[in-house]
Amino acid sequence: MTDLNLVTRSTPTGADLAVAGDLDHASAGRFRSAVGLVALHRGDVLVVDLRGLTFCDSSGITALIAARNQVQEQGADITLAEVPAATVRILRLLGLDQIFDIRPGAGAGTGEG
Repeated sequence: MTDLNLVTRSTPTGADLAVAGDLDHASAGRFRSAVGLVALHRGDVLVVDLRGLTFCDSSGITALIAARNQVQEQGADITLAEVPAATVRILRLLGLDQIFDIRPGAGAGTGEG
């Protein structure tokens, strides 16, 4: 088990939230809380940088969906950036590539598997 590390920084277009470690049942609440603390305005984009993600279970996926809902309630949008290949595959299998802007990480590939 790897602890979850979350780092938020403001950007000219919204905010970046870097996620490192495991996004799972034990850490999903902390992730949702961190998203809730990000100040976004209508038209902003929250970029969730997942390059440091080491594991994501169903609770982590649910937390990502909850984050999307929180962000959209503020009139903003969300992008998942540097998404690890295994997580991209899960998101696609679940059809979540239809509701998220997903930018795979290096080596994740963009072709269907």
